[in-house]
Amino acid sequence: MFDEVAERYDITNDILSMGQDRRWRKKLVEALAVKPGEYVLDLAAGTGVSTVPFHRAGATAVACDFSLGMLQVGKRRNPELSFVAGDGMNLPFADNSFDAVTISFGLRNIVEPETGLAEMLRVTKPGGRLAVMEFSDPTFKPFNVIYNEYLMRALPPVARAVSSNPDAYVYLAESIRAWPNQDGLAAMIGEVGWQDVKYRNLTGGIVAIHHAWKAGQSG
Repeated sequence: MFDEVAERYDITNDILSMGQDRRWRKKLVEALAVKPGEYVLDLAAGTGVSTVPFHRAGATAVACDFSLGMLQVGKRRNPELSFVAGDGMNLPFADNSFDAVTISFGLRNIVEPETGLAEMLRVTKPGGRLAVMEFSDPTFKPFNVIYNEYLMRALPPVARAVSSNPDAYVYLAESIRAWPNQDGLAAMIGEVGWQDVKYRNLTGGIVAIHHAWKAGQSG
């Protein structure tokens, strides 16, 4: 499915989010507090749009995704990045490899998200950080109703107009509605061993960034 939408994926997301996705990604970079020289894994990176800011911050950033189609488009557009094909439930990296690991709008697409979070923990160095950016539940209840109506009624026809595979966006809308709320995801992250899990709501809770760290000392 993601192979089929790869070519127009980024522009479709920009339109469907009304340009908010760019602002959300800036907040993610701030949350992860990447330093020059650090080794960063961007999981479910797609075409690498989410990876570029970490590269620009001076990190060695690896864009990892399950979709070969996404990786091919990404390598063509961002040849300066390192792209690696990988399964989120069985990452092709050694234990304690990365200073920071992040995933944007991809955790809910992993068949077993708890396994994915455990794998992220495994490949993170002791003392390393995690940042998960995902769609979540708007905190203002009347807006929550409007938002869910948009997801199921407005999103599919907009996707039909701009995407190469609109059915994929029907799936995405359904997966967003079925996803745990902010506290539910925080509990999931903590249950696999991440420490001090906290989250920050963006755009009234449409999106939340969860961050945590791995026990132990780096270096």
